Amino acid sequence: MAGIEFEIVEHIGVLSENVKGWRKELNLVSWNGRTPKYDLRDWAPEHEKMGKGITLTEEEVAELKKIL
Repeated sequence: MAGIEFEIVEHIGVLSENVKGWRKELNLVSWNGRTPKYDLRDWAPEHEKMGKGITLTEEEVAELKKIL
């Protein structure tokens, strides 16, 4: 993706994997050098491509945990 830099700071886990090898993962990701956030999205096998996803702050993850 042009103009978007990311660093997977911590790989937390894989929720699922499809037949093409793309995996829905929960990671701690720094986007464009910013503070890392929890990130849930589909990733290609070598993290060279990504699908749409969501990012959550620590507080949002805590609220989501309460809801679930």
